[in-house]
Amino acid sequence: MPKIGMEPIRRASLIKATIAEMGNVGSLEVTVSRIAKRAGMSSALAHHYFGSKEAMFLAAMRHVLAVYGAEVRGALVAADGPEARARAVIRASFSASNFRREVVAAWLNFYVLAQTQDEVRRLLVVYQRRMVSNLAHALRPLMGARAADVACSIAAMIDGAYLHAALGAETPDAARAIARVEAYLTLALTAG
Repeated sequence: MPKIGMEPIRRASLIKATIAEMGNVGSLEVTVSRIAKRAGMSSALAHHYFGSKEAMFLAAMRHVLAVYGAEVRGALVAADGPEARARAVIRASFSASNFRREVVAAWLNFYVLAQTQDEVRRLLVVYQRRMVSNLAHALRPLMGARAADVACSIAAMIDGAYLHAALGAETPDAARAIARVEAYLTLALTAG
């Protein structure tokens, strides 16, 4: 007989194992068996909770996006003024919980899956629109009509930093990524 209340715990364990295995393998070639083993359960139980490997990947990305969203919201609450709000979004994008090897690998896989799976593509579009919206809203008082273009450029730089980190052999360097994106922001703000 199954233990009452175990499902959320096991689901969370499988999500964490999925992210860890994507970081370990670095591609979508992760097997349910490896994920289940890392989570300390059988493949059959993993399939029972998610139904497929793709559903596990989607749940993992929803988790990553939830953590990211919480970090951005927290950073925005603490920010004072438009420029600080834009910098808060940038810094939250490279926080310790968001910009680590396994999460970066999950993002790379997320982009790949978005090319073939409608539900993943929709989730990616929501994330991208929300990031650009947060940045544009912060920058509009400082830049007016240019805010949307600058916000799109910053969002592209953030995504680019994740791609570079995913494809590079080094550990993701958050401080360097923040410095590069913020340097562009400073340049855009002074260009008037």
